[in-house]
Amino acid sequence: MTRSPSLLQAFLPLFFLAALLAWAVRVYGADASYGANQVSLMLAAGVAALVGLRNGLRWGEMQESLVHGISLAIVPIFILLAVGALIGTWILCGTVPTLIVYGLKLLHPSFFYPAACLICAIVALAIGSSWTVAGTLGVALIGVASGLHMSPAITAGAVISGAYFGDKMSPLSDTTNIAPAAAGSELFAHIRHMVWTTGPSIVLALLLFTAVGLGSTPAPGTDSGFGDLPAILGSQFNLGLHLLIPLLVVFALAVLKFPAYPTIMIGALLGGLFAVLFQPELVVKLAGKEGLSQPMALMTGVWSALADGYKANTGNAAVDELLSRGGMSSMLNTIWLIFCAMGFGAIMEKTGLLERMVRSVLKAAKSTGALITATLATAIGSNAVAADQYMSIVLTGRLYRPEYERRGLAPVNLSRALEDAGTITSPLVPWNTCGAYMAATLGVATLDYLPFAFFNLINPILSALLAYAGFKILRTTPSPNVVTHS
Repeated sequence: MTRSPSLLQAFLPLFFLAALLAWAVRVYGADASYGANQVSLMLAAGVAALVGLRNGLRWGEMQESLVHGISLAIVPIFILLAVGALIGTWILCGTVPTLIVYGLKLLHPSFFYPAACLICAIVALAIGSSWTVAGTLGVALIGVASGLHMSPAITAGAVISGAYFGDKMSPLSDTTNIAPAAAGSELFAHIRHMVWTTGPSIVLALLLFTAVGLGSTPAPGTDSGFGDLPAILGSQFNLGLHLLIPLLVVFALAVLKFPAYPTIMIGALLGGLFAVLFQPELVVKLAGKEGLSQPMALMTGVWSALADGYKANTGNAAVDELLSRGGMSSMLNTIWLIFCAMGFGAIMEKTGLLERMVRSVLKAAKSTGALITATLATAIGSNAVAADQYMSIVLTGRLYRPEYERRGLAPVNLSRALEDAGTITSPLVPWNTCGAYMAATLGVATLDYLPFAFFNLINPILSALLAYAGFKILRTTPSPNVVTHS
């Protein structure tokens, strides 16, 4: 017979994981995600499994939960591989270098950060995908930042802030549809209700990015090793606006609600075609195999970009490091991290440890403000424990929905809280699928950009403050179709 876990048992794997992760960061620093974090997650999953065995669960049951938990990450993993391929071919064909050159011409250091945030917000709102925006515009903006001698970490924070604002508020976004489904609210009512927390949050974030940008304009003569970046890129690539067609095609497919994986893979293959048409010398050079016919060399070069990314050799070490990126192989370490994190989350859920922690929180959440704050905290904690924003939204919604109904709180209160924390904080956890994706795609460690993801940090805090103030909290009346303000 299976026994319910105690509160101490529920928190034991978390304490163990926190200690291991702290040790890994101290010893390995920024390289902790290249093996140490994965080991930490596997060992913590083992502790959770031992608790489950102690309480009467069979290993076979937990193994099935492992398979199911990891299966939830299969689609994100294929998207990661496609993004790696896309980055490789888009650098090779000149799309990313073209974006960098035009970005350097249009964006001034004094307003670069807020402009980057706003551009990503608008595009993500139109297409409903933070991952697509980060994998396309985000990569180019990191390159522009390097050319302007701006901080890659702050730029990544601006990209993520804008991308997640647009993703959160777009009816095309999967999380924006999942949250009301989990809470039992209606999609557009959910989006309207989010305006009260999301709108002020993005305004505050833009003001902070403006202040940071005004205070960090590079002094004349500053040299980061990039020299005259547009000239270097112009000497290596045949640049032109026509090379932005792959980007427009990806955005068009996203607007038409094509699934993310085929959309990005089509973009990657289109980048390979454009590389053959407009950068044939670079493609042959990347192939690196003598004696091949021209068609075979072109195919081999594109194949190499898809698999292992682009390898620059401009003679400038800083530019080579900027452009030598991409390829499916570049995402393998991130996939390793996701597998371990999803396994840990699956064991925590199957053993009932997550549910036990939430039950203890609910007992302490007496007021409406406390309940909403507990919802936010649980969604954030689920992002760390379950390692996936979808699991965070669905798990938290499932656990809290009966309590919201019991207290007469409208479902939009719950769905808004799920997004204000579950969606928004996912890229701030290094081993979460979103955090791992953003770090791998933008080339900036999660803990480096975290302090500058202003929107993602402000939104859950503002949501909790407004909940305690009782601002825009909707309650159900005896008639289920009527809600009133409190």
